[in-house]
Amino acid sequence: MEAAVPVFYNEDSKHFLCWKGRDLPMEKTYVLDTSVLLQTPSALEVFEENQVVLPLVVLEELDGLKGADGEQGANARQAIRRLEELRMQGDLLTGVPLPGGGRLRVETNCVDISLPNGLPGSPNHRRILQVCQAIRQAQGQVTLVTKNILLRIKAQMLGLAAEDFTSEQVPVSQEQYTGRCAVFVAEKHFEHFPKKSIAPTDVYQVDENGCVQPVDLVCNQFVLLRADQSNRKTQLGRFDGKKIVPLSYRKKKPYGISPRNVGQYFLQEALMASPQEAPLVIVKGMAGTAKTFYSLAVGLHAMLEQEESPYRRILISRPNVHFDDDIGFLPGAEEEKIAPLLRPAIDNLELLVDQNEDERFADERSLSGKVEELFDRDIISAQALNFIRGRSVTKTYLIIDEAQNLTPKQAKGIITRAGIGTKIILLGDPNQIDNPLLDERTNGLSYAAEHMKGSPLCYQLTLSAQECERSALATDAVQRM
Repeated sequence: MEAAVPVFYNEDSKHFLCWKGRDLPMEKTYVLDTSVLLQTPSALEVFEENQVVLPLVVLEELDGLKGADGEQGANARQAIRRLEELRMQGDLLTGVPLPGGGRLRVETNCVDISLPNGLPGSPNHRRILQVCQAIRQAQGQVTLVTKNILLRIKAQMLGLAAEDFTSEQVPVSQEQYTGRCAVFVAEKHFEHFPKKSIAPTDVYQVDENGCVQPVDLVCNQFVLLRADQSNRKTQLGRFDGKKIVPLSYRKKKPYGISPRNVGQYFLQEALMASPQEAPLVIVKGMAGTAKTFYSLAVGLHAMLEQEESPYRRILISRPNVHFDDDIGFLPGAEEEKIAPLLRPAIDNLELLVDQNEDERFADERSLSGKVEELFDRDIISAQALNFIRGRSVTKTYLIIDEAQNLTPKQAKGIITRAGIGTKIILLGDPNQIDNPLLDERTNGLSYAAEHMKGSPLCYQLTLSAQECERSALATDAVQRM
């Protein structure tokens, strides 16, 4: 059998492009653009036993961004350091092995490859497309991997295969884990609950054809139990990994607040669990489902109503696309700088510190003073996200509001900062994202929820639109719009 021999794009480059011979390798070739490495600096490691090509312009763009503030600059520097580690193993121009079994090389040629004159775009985009065209001409197949939608469209115009980088993507919202389920249970087991726990094999669901289906419960999943002889009879529980147990805090009223629906009963259970039992709580839900309001109520209960508080303070933060990078240029102290972004939390505090709806706003100065007192006494403090990352936070009730604007790297950085006695609460709506580089499948909130699914240290919950409690108008709008 004829042996396979390398064929180069041209004799001077000595850059591997394809193989000639009968023993053709089965690996694919992927061309990565800068956006992939800026989102995930470790992206080079996930392409298994395939060829990865970086156009030289990608290195130039990384070099131009290495001094940028925020996560973009940090990711550029991390990607450059990883490329330096690979360079030390061999010649990047001819190719070096990757840990996953593939090979990486940098392509410096292809500048003479022609593209349609009318093709719009920056010179850097054209260079990347030229590399893809050259590889396709030489070996017949290549895939461009980019987070840039317009670049994928241009590739399609040229007949090139193009893909989004999906390594950090979670399932679409309809398929994401909600942290809760409804099941049926035999009357005899239902009647003995909550005095006696229920085995997961004793509950079931019914499909659209009326057939009984077993339930694959996840550790710390909340359960709505329905008696199979009467759908009107329900009870609430949680799967602790071995059995379905009753809620421990169902009858509590943290800071005078009572749950108004099933979702809020589950939410209260997750928030009131000790930091040793549930150091991480992830809550997804649209605006008006009381995510922030209930989180603050439980925090104030722990700080002001318990004889011995498990926390030193309540710490609130909220990511913002431009805010984290620009805070240093804003006037005033840190809390003054971030006050405009924490207005939603302050609005909720006003509802909590004065729960008399008729008299609450009769004296605005007094109401404002009550809220300010919480900050002055250091019961509650607010910090910018970039000051939290890199710290080890201990005995703190940490609320990250609008967490859907976190990147996966930021979410991981926050969760891994949890010190002893800290409880981290990530709140947000994956359908309301302000960060242009994120979507409902790549944001840090959804990423954390998917990867922490089943952890015995994490409670999570998705609140439904029907559980919106903001106002009659808000509820009606949810159902109609």
